[in-house]
Amino acid sequence: MGLDFQEYSSQGIDVVFKVIPREVFDKKAVERGHVKFYDVAFIDARTIVKGPINKKELSVELTDFSVFYNQDDSGEIAEALRPGGTKVIVENGQVIKVSKDKDSDIISKEVLTKKWSDWIDYWAVDFDFASRKEIIKVIEDAVEKEVWTGDYIFDNEWQSFRTKKNRELELTSAAKEVNKGTYKVAIKVVDIFGNDTTRV
Repeated sequence: MGLDFQEYSSQGIDVVFKVIPREVFDKKAVERGHVKFYDVAFIDARTIVKGPINKKELSVELTDFSVFYNQDDSGEIAEALRPGGTKVIVENGQVIKVSKDKDSDIISKEVLTKKWSDWIDYWAVDFDFASRKEIIKVIEDAVEKEVWTGDYIFDNEWQSFRTKKNRELELTSAAKEVNKGTYKVAIKVVDIFGNDTTRV
């Protein structure tokens, strides 16, 4: 928080966000070198603007979502499986079902995330993200005052999510009528593991 990315970029330093894995709390995993930091998820979307000059309709189409998770090593998992056993793992950004045949001990792998949208559990759109500043109260010289954090509050104006009964996900939002002007549109995606990623 609070890093000035432009300052570092001008000095020739690349700064990227990484996911901090829960294995950092496992001393044995750290000692064995099993802790790996992966890039955060990537969202790609496009805005769709239709209608006459002064009464436009704005909608958002989600066009790609990529994750870079690794949870387990399929080779180690396969060795540990009992005949007839199965285990679902995450490897190289894919959810994979590893199975060991009951009679022949042959290992098979089935990729369960067939397309990029399989990773998404929920996504939402704020059509005018810069409309509400995030204000916090601070005490400075024994005086309480309100200060803008430099960020905005995400207002969930439209969403699509999966349920147990309906696994389908809409990839284009409903259209919202907007007046002529410039808008910051924010898209929030929550993946199947509960991690959220936002793109403005």
